[in-house]
Amino acid sequence: MKQKELDIILENHGKWLRGKGGKKADINNVDLGNANLRRANLRRADLKGADLSNADLRCADLRGANLSYANLSNALLNWIIWQDIEGLTVICVQVDTTRKNNQIVYIKELDIWITGCFQGTLDELKASVEQTHKHNEKLKKRYYRVIDFILNEVAE
Repeated sequence: MKQKELDIILENHGKWLRGKGGKKADINNVDLGNANLRRANLRRADLKGADLSNADLRCADLRGANLSYANLSNALLNWIIWQDIEGLTVICVQVDTTRKNNQIVYIKELDIWITGCFQGTLDELKASVEQTHKHNEKLKKRYYRVIDFILNEVAE
């Protein structure tokens, strides 16, 4: 799908969400690879089976969206609003740090960890925590407690 077509769908979806006509975004099984969806309002959108590989979804609102069977490989997912997404197991835990609203997010089906500007594997997250907080054992321990909590939740 071309970006212009997608922009029209998003505009109509926004109208639908505000009760001003428009139409709910039904973009299931659509190739959205490399699409620019940064800051897109995709609340309650149907993205089932969509190819979102390499898409820019930073700061997108995905509350209540259906992402079942969607391909999110290599998508930029920082600062997404994750509440009530269908099709993905997302665990988000607040971390008490010096930054406001710092959290660790784990997306089970994609095995992706996200915190601040970081997005990657568990090993990469641990290496980042070690490097970033090498002089602050207390903060490192907080991160590791949250990581352990998430891993225990996923194992159940």
